[in-house]
Amino acid sequence: MTFQTEDNKTDVVVPARLNTQAPIHELLANRRSPRAFSEQPIDSEKLASLFEAARWSPSSANEQPWRFIVATKDDSRVFSALVESLMEGNRRWAARAPMLVLALAQSTYTKTGTPYQHSWYDLGQSVALLSVQASALGLAVHQMGGFDADKARQLLSIPEGFEPVIVFAVGYPDQPATLPDDLRKREQAPRSRKLLQDLVYTEEWGKPSYHIRTQNSLLTQPSTN
Repeated sequence: MTFQTEDNKTDVVVPARLNTQAPIHELLANRRSPRAFSEQPIDSEKLASLFEAARWSPSSANEQPWRFIVATKDDSRVFSALVESLMEGNRRWAARAPMLVLALAQSTYTKTGTPYQHSWYDLGQSVALLSVQASALGLAVHQMGGFDADKARQLLSIPEGFEPVIVFAVGYPDQPATLPDDLRKREQAPRSRKLLQDLVYTEEWGKPSYHIRTQNSLLTQPSTN
């Protein structure tokens, strides 16, 4: 599988997926979290489409608890602050990406002031939809939990009531050769997940659901579309 930028400057090989047990949509199959990003800027229309996809994510009581602080290389102060908030392992590669985003979750419901226990979940859905939209546009997203939330709050003057949850990089994938040796090996390694049998239950905890125990013929039958 290859992944091409809109101007075909790079032809990036996507590492193979292991343990595929059922077919999924091409946008999901192409989605990955690279560390090798091209410095090619993201045009404003594509950037807006990413956050429009996030905006239409479902949320509890339609509260829409997500907020995003977005910085391209042109936003040098904010971009530098986001890079500074990252742990060193992420800073090594993420600083090359053309855009960094801090995703935040609202802490309480607007109408009642009660704790918003599902805000992180709702934010996660929002970023997931953004990631799929990115895949549709030839872009990639790499999410990072390895950052200092307190430093980000201080550097970016984040008000109370919003929690910094994750930083993610967005851009066009580039050749793994642009990475240091240790990261390049991780970039090129085949991708895998736990088996469905280890994740999906019905009758009792830990017992694979009968719904996912059968061999999926869609993996071997040609498409009729």
